Amino acid sequence: MFQSKIAGIGYYVPKNVYTNNDLTRFMDTSDEWIQERTGIKERRYADRIGETTTTMGIEAAKIAIQRANTTPEDIDFVIFATLSPDYYFPGCGVLLQREMNMKEVGALDIRNQCSGFVYALAVADQFIKTGMYKNILVVGSEKHSFALDYSTRGRAVSVIFGDGAGAVVLQPTTEPGKGILSTHLHADGADAEKLAMYYPGASGGLWLEEKPDWPEQELGGMLMTTDMLENGTAFPYMDGQAVFKKAVVKFPEVIQEALIKNGLAAKDIDLLVPHQANLRISQFIQKTLGLKDEQVFNNIQKYGNTTAASVPIALCEAWEQGKIKEGDLVCLAAFGAGFTWGSALIRW
Repeated sequence: MFQSKIAGIGYYVPKNVYTNNDLTRFMDTSDEWIQERTGIKERRYADRIGETTTTMGIEAAKIAIQRANTTPEDIDFVIFATLSPDYYFPGCGVLLQREMNMKEVGALDIRNQCSGFVYALAVADQFIKTGMYKNILVVGSEKHSFALDYSTRGRAVSVIFGDGAGAVVLQPTTEPGKGILSTHLHADGADAEKLAMYYPGASGGLWLEEKPDWPEQELGGMLMTTDMLENGTAFPYMDGQAVFKKAVVKFPEVIQEALIKNGLAAKDIDLLVPHQANLRISQFIQKTLGLKDEQVFNNIQKYGNTTAASVPIALCEAWEQGKIKEGDLVCLAAFGAGFTWGSALIRW
């Protein structure tokens, strides 16, 4: 069997910078309040019209493909991770495939939110290892700014998220001990409602304590109502404390799982690239694992939480800054809605 290697990597963030102070124009908040709770100083927002989750993914993909010394025509499988697709359906994978003039190759969309890129990488890794595909494009992209509640009511969620995209091209390698050493995926749906966007959806509110007041009609009318937009139930919901408590347990666990699988220890990590959920979570993980500052890469201060895009954006930035070199041991880890979490250990 082959090993999978990251042959090319790229990222894209929109030009529009919104600082914490900028958000005070829309809600009752402050730079101090946001930084104290999240570590975020600013984030990027895509153009309202003209930039989409797909178009940002394409920009990141172009760079990754070029750095892999290949072409869009050579890509034989696409995996696109996002929670903010251009359409309810079809997924962004086929839109990217169309706009990049790729062949009629398979396109898989993954909806694992903050863990999306790690899940996508794990899936791609299996396809490469079995020899089924030779050039897999893995994309994580998000446009959160189109659908958040930019009011005081929604500030606990809205101040956290930003827009952007990252991508890698995975190729096979026969070089011993190189590439993706192992991936580890987990999920626990017991607290699925603690971090979720309930509508639009087909549950009818089945899993919720508060049921929607649906219109009285025999069929249809249950995707979204005007009342949901007015009362805020159409926006994402997050129990921040519950997410934090779970994340600070599962993050270190899944990182240790990867290390133990490969007979390694935390001290062997050259760089940990965690999902950029909250700087306080990353700092807690660093302390728990006993890692030095130079062993952990964070960029949430500049971009906020870009969900499925955060790991590839951070990975690419770290590589561009020379923080990842040939032979380095790199660990990727993520935790998010579902709850889902995972890790990938890579020998660069």
